[in-house]
Amino acid sequence: MIRAFLRNLHEGPFALQLRRFVIVGTIAAGVQMALLWFLVDSVSLNYLIGATIAIETTIVFQYVLNNAWTFQAIQNTGTMAYLYGLLKTNLVRGSAIPIQLGVLFALVEWRSVPYLAANAVAIVISGIYRYVLDARWTWG
Repeated sequence: MIRAFLRNLHEGPFALQLRRFVIVGTIAAGVQMALLWFLVDSVSLNYLIGATIAIETTIVFQYVLNNAWTFQAIQNTGTMAYLYGLLKTNLVRGSAIPIQLGVLFALVEWRSVPYLAANAVAIVISGIYRYVLDARWTWG
C-alpha cells in the first residue's frame, strides 16, 4: 500500500493531484504542529484538547488551499458550492479526528512518545484516510 502510494506520487492519472494534496497536507501539518505546541506549552491546554482545536483549524485551512490548488480543475465555485464543499470536508476530516486523536493518545500514553512526535505520526496515518474520502466525496 505504501509502495503504491509513493509510486502514484510520480506517475499515474492522479499524480499531480496527489502531489499537491501532500504539499498542502505538509504545510497544514506544520501549522497544526505549531498551533498544538502553542496551545499545550504556552496556553497549558491538555494535549488532546489542543490537538482537537489545532485539527479543526487546519481543516478549514486545508479546504481553502485544496479547493484553490489541489482540486482546481473540479473546484467548488460559487458561494453555495463552496460552503457545501466546506461542510463535506468537515464531515470527512471530522470523521478522521477520532483516528488521529486515538493514535496520538496511544503513542503518548502507552508508548511514552512525546506529544508532538506522536501527533506527526497520527497526521500521516489519518492523512491517507482523509485523501481517499476527500478525493472521492468532497471533490469527486
